[in-house]
Amino acid sequence: MVSKSYSNLLELASGESPSPSFNRIPHRIPRVVTTQGIVPGLDESSSDDDASLSSSSSRDRTIIVANQLPICSSWDANSQKFNFSWDEDSLLLQLKDTNKYQNHADMDFIFVGGLREEIPISEQEEVSQVLFDSFKCVPTFLSPDLRARFYLGFCKQQLWPLFHYMLPLSPDLGGRFDRGLWQAYVSVNKIFADKILEVINPDDDFVWVHDYHLMVLPTFLRKRFNRVKLGFFLHSPFPSSEIYKTLPVREEILRSLLNSDLIGFHTFDYARHFLSCCSRMLGLTYESKRGYIGLEYYGRTVSIKILPVGIHLGQLRSVLDLHETEIKVAELIKQFRDQGRILLLGVDDMDIFKGISLKLLAFEQLLTQHHEWRSRVVLVQIANPARGKGRDVTEVQNESYAMVKRINEAFGQPGYDPVILIDSPMQFYERMAYYVVAECCLVTAVRDGMNLIPYEYIIAREGNDRLDRVLGLKKCASKKSMLVVSEFIGCSPSLSGAIRVNPWNIDAVADAMDLALEMAESEKQLRHEKHYRYVSTHDVGYWANSFLQDLERTCREHNRRRCWGIGFGLKFRVVALDPNFRKLSAEITVSAYRRAKTRAILLDYDGTLMPQASIDKSPNSKTKEILNSLCRDKNNVVFLVSAKSRRTLSEWFSSCENLGIAAEHGYFFRPCRNAEWQTCVPAADCSWKQIAEPVMKLYTETTDGSTIDDKETALVWCYEDADHDFGSCQAKELLSHLDSVLANEPVSVKAGLNSVEVKPQGVSKRLVAECFLATMRERNLLPDFVLCIGDDRSDEDMFEVISSAVGGPTFAPEAEVFACTVGRKPSKAKYYVDDTADIFRVMQGLANVSDQSVLSLSFRSTVCLDE
Repeated sequence: MVSKSYSNLLELASGESPSPSFNRIPHRIPRVVTTQGIVPGLDESSSDDDASLSSSSSRDRTIIVANQLPICSSWDANSQKFNFSWDEDSLLLQLKDTNKYQNHADMDFIFVGGLREEIPISEQEEVSQVLFDSFKCVPTFLSPDLRARFYLGFCKQQLWPLFHYMLPLSPDLGGRFDRGLWQAYVSVNKIFADKILEVINPDDDFVWVHDYHLMVLPTFLRKRFNRVKLGFFLHSPFPSSEIYKTLPVREEILRSLLNSDLIGFHTFDYARHFLSCCSRMLGLTYESKRGYIGLEYYGRTVSIKILPVGIHLGQLRSVLDLHETEIKVAELIKQFRDQGRILLLGVDDMDIFKGISLKLLAFEQLLTQHHEWRSRVVLVQIANPARGKGRDVTEVQNESYAMVKRINEAFGQPGYDPVILIDSPMQFYERMAYYVVAECCLVTAVRDGMNLIPYEYIIAREGNDRLDRVLGLKKCASKKSMLVVSEFIGCSPSLSGAIRVNPWNIDAVADAMDLALEMAESEKQLRHEKHYRYVSTHDVGYWANSFLQDLERTCREHNRRRCWGIGFGLKFRVVALDPNFRKLSAEITVSAYRRAKTRAILLDYDGTLMPQASIDKSPNSKTKEILNSLCRDKNNVVFLVSAKSRRTLSEWFSSCENLGIAAEHGYFFRPCRNAEWQTCVPAADCSWKQIAEPVMKLYTETTDGSTIDDKETALVWCYEDADHDFGSCQAKELLSHLDSVLANEPVSVKAGLNSVEVKPQGVSKRLVAECFLATMRERNLLPDFVLCIGDDRSDEDMFEVISSAVGGPTFAPEAEVFACTVGRKPSKAKYYVDDTADIFRVMQGLANVSDQSVLSLSFRSTVCLDE
């Protein structure tokens, strides 16, 4: 039913990807893949039916993909069949709330994911059909062994601890990296991708993938459909780069995530850590445009979304309206308030990151330091079963039971237990009743992706009229609530009225509990009103609608760009460029060069003729040999344009007699070796250096690895060898600082690649290109072949001049123009090459033509002399 996984997953995980083959999809489940030729091996006869089925629906559709479907299942012994129903508590199901917004009122949803129950192979096809027909759900079926290695293995033993800042320093602290578990993770992600292929219409559907279980899924989908509209939301924390980079498959996961169009995080901290990893490990930079953060990745803009998920307001209110909730609230009032007790509440999973033991220690400290709260305050800790298994869960349970016993023995009295630990299954309405009665909710997790407990508590404390009567509140009475929350959970930034604590600081948490109990009623009411306003307006529907809106905005440019895939296995990525932007062909360029009579060649140096990463920046003998071959050809005018000083360039290219050189971005230039240096602008006054140099020295002293390059007319602060993040931060500060102190000086301050440069106003490579073409025109040389190659932002000025001159009096009417940038990226050039090696192949081809021409001319001259 699903396409076959890679037969050798080790090959896939290591970067080699044999072509997968597909099994036939059962005819009963509609498949709406409409792109011809994308899925090989499928019957062509079915394509017309599929296309008509796809086009018959005009409604937008989103495919929601997650580890588990929002479905509850049970085995009916009487009918010998599985029964299915919606899981009303599932976040995935609650995403449908986006339909209440007008822009997504007609949105359809299909769900792809696993089931909690293991389905026998003989039942799988029938179950699939029932789930699709009744619930629009497409189940993924995994063998018990594969699921254990995927979920309990790689997800829970390796990704989950690492993303919660637990390093596997020993076998006891999380699982050491296991290549076999990684292969299982990749295999399951591939199975999920195959399931999506059964139902996707790649031209119209949106795909929204959820959480860390499926982080390499985007690569499989992007590889199959280059223009798939794909969003990903991470519901867990994303660790700092220092933690994340310990993961052996760190680059594969990052690149897979970047195959999404939109990546969502709960907080800016999580997004910042992800962006830092992309910067440090992949060399990518990001920028904010009109409020949207974007990463440029091979011509695609990958957008970053920061918005915490909300609660399902309707569901919580319906639970509060239940008669059972009302009865339970009355019981709790009788148990606590009528006995003169104040209820503090904790609701947490029983795992190592929820900080239950730290909370108990802080409560013990509260009773020790504040005798007035003894016999008056009760901490009810609801402990939900842990989602994982292992020795660490058992240790947390044992530690919690022991601490509860110790506190109750130390401070308990007849009829009074300071701590009540509830670890038995509890109905949701019962939990809501505890929220209603609790004076304060304590969430002290040491690390948590989001945690919606505080949001649920706020809605419960707002209550309703029936609960108000049970609580003895007057009609329209102001509500109140108090929150003590860890600063390490995702919801903390959105709850500005909560008392934020460091859960590791036991004294501070104890003091926060005391402050919450002592706070004035009016202050509690104000904080509650503020929280309720936010939580009630930023519910799960608002969150889903906002994410899908941004996904639609990000994908608008898909069909306006040329896309093609490069790379193997999990290093696959899609290059998306302007339709007119294409790779420079050595054959076409050499052919045009051979036909031309007058040629103009403009070449950048750093990053073009010399790789940026090279330590020795001087040209090698091969480079000089090629340049000399081009310069000896009398039909050529060759100019080298560089930011280097004229002294350095003169030394490096002393053997190139006819090479024109523009130094310091064109401030100085000479047409050949024996000519005098000239300036493109009037002589500069460099007294500004006395202001700029001390500022640069200050930043050099405080930024390890940075240097100052003092040229005749310019100053450059370089941070190529500094820490990338710190260097970038310092560069922004230096740019602002220099702009301020040099505001009245005739200079411009520009940020370059790993540098900040101060140079005279008006000096740029644009000026060089204009002077170069003007000089040729004055000499009645109208080039019919123009080649201009550069690699960075400063070269874009040359490209603009060259492109704008096409069709004008500067070039011959039939001129063939090749403006070319290094690397596939947005540019004003019409062509690109991948790297300096490609440039050398082109240049060598041109040099060979020129050598043949010079040799032929020399031979004809010799023959004439002999005659």
